[in-house]
Amino acid sequence: MTWITKLKSRWGVKNTWQVVIILLVFACTGFTVMYTKRWLTQWLSIESAWAKWTFSILVILPLYQVILLLYGWLFGQFQFFWGFEQKMFRRLINIFSRKHS
Repeated sequence: MTWITKLKSRWGVKNTWQVVIILLVFACTGFTVMYTKRWLTQWLSIESAWAKWTFSILVILPLYQVILLLYGWLFGQFQFFWGFEQKMFRRLINIFSRKHS
């Protein structure tokens, strides 16, 4: 079983082309967020490691989610990424609800 076949099965997509598009969306999102973070931290003059870490959690992480959906929509894979986001948020909610129980 090839890695593309494994991804098709794991993600529940029908063809190899869809896997390639999904990987392309992840790549575009990563590059966009990386350059946006660099630009924003320079523009806002954020220099300390602690401030950069806090900025990444509070601003960049939500921005990544929005950009992921935007690229998903541009590449015609919005439904996949909307489901992906919902699954991720459910997992986060489960993790935090267990800690507070």
